Amino acid sequence: MPEPAEHPAYPVGLRLSGRRVVVLGGGQVAQRRLPALVAAGALVTLVSPSATPSVEAMADAGEITWLRRRYEDGDIGDAWYALVATSDPEANERASAEAERTKTWCVRSDDAEAATAWTPATGRSEGVTVAVLTGRDPRRSAAVRDAVVEGLRDGTLAAPHRRTREPFVALVGGGPGDPDLITVRGRRLLAEADIVIADRLGPRDLLDELPPHVEVIDAAKIPYGRFMAQEAINNALVEHARAGRSVVRLKGGDPYVFGRGMEEAQALAEAGIPCTVVPGISSSISVPSAAGIPVTHRGVAHEFTVVSGHVAPDDPRSLVDWAALARLTGTLVVLMGVDKIGAIAAALVAHGRPPETRVALVQEGTTAAQRRVDATLGTVAEAVRAHEVRPPAVIVIGDVVGVGSSVRG
Repeated sequence: MPEPAEHPAYPVGLRLSGRRVVVLGGGQVAQRRLPALVAAGALVTLVSPSATPSVEAMADAGEITWLRRRYEDGDIGDAWYALVATSDPEANERASAEAERTKTWCVRSDDAEAATAWTPATGRSEGVTVAVLTGRDPRRSAAVRDAVVEGLRDGTLAAPHRRTREPFVALVGGGPGDPDLITVRGRRLLAEADIVIADRLGPRDLLDELPPHVEVIDAAKIPYGRFMAQEAINNALVEHARAGRSVVRLKGGDPYVFGRGMEEAQALAEAGIPCTVVPGISSSISVPSAAGIPVTHRGVAHEFTVVSGHVAPDDPRSLVDWAALARLTGTLVVLMGVDKIGAIAAALVAHGRPPETRVALVQEGTTAAQRRVDATLGTVAEAVRAHEVRPPAVIVIGDVVGVGSSVRG
């Protein structure tokens, strides 16, 4: 019988691995619930004459068994758990009655009061499953779930076992500058760190959120002695890791996009220290987007190329084929090229790019100090001087610079 309204539900976790589960109906409810049931190891039988493309794909992949017909008495049979979600109220009633007879826990998508089980709002973080029930208010359940899971992920809600984990080293991409654009995993590892070695271009606001015991080391101020700067950083990572500390190397953008992250990973590997690499949102894509510039656009640019501008085109150390880049018709994104943009523009024009090609410089992208300066290849050097553009700035070259003009602001 349905539970009296004044009695709360009794929460429990179902261990469904290797156990039969029946789902009636192949619509949106099934599409939302099936992945979690499959992930739990349940042996799922779907009974429905039709299904959404996503549900059908699960059946085609062998993740579930699909009986392509309507519900028939006996379908629930020896199931441990049933989800009733058809569009036929009469079939739902009959299935619910069968579940009652066979003592099978049954969820009803159309009538929660007639169900013998309710589906909580669930979320997961680092081996913790959060399940929230707030009676008949699913939106409140989801909001509470989201708040708890987000707190666990970003470290603002401390799980008691968190500090008992093994020490770790992580190379974390902090994103383009806005602290909200770091990945969830990166933010969680920051909250678990003992040592944070931070770049100047990393998201500085994140450092204010760290617990007081965390030691923050400015990578630009590590005493180099006889070492090159990168060697000093590598040695600091190794020394702190060997001391049994959890270390996060916080880098701007992505660790492997002009971030020398692989050099640090190699140094750790040579020292026998494993590390985790957490990708970050690269400024090469995110900063143009924040300024209203798509790096690709239908009918305008079918490719984009990201290049480092820290070495001038005529420098013998340059590894960039500027002549080849000039022949491309797509978008060119230049990082670390503010002080070399005059030489870069001249090289592109000399190799065939029209001087009227549009250019945008986006300084301090995604932060409160973001500003955009527009120019052309022929005028960009003077624009940088006139507007006093300073690093960090992302330079976008190509027709896409003008695409977003109607939606800016």
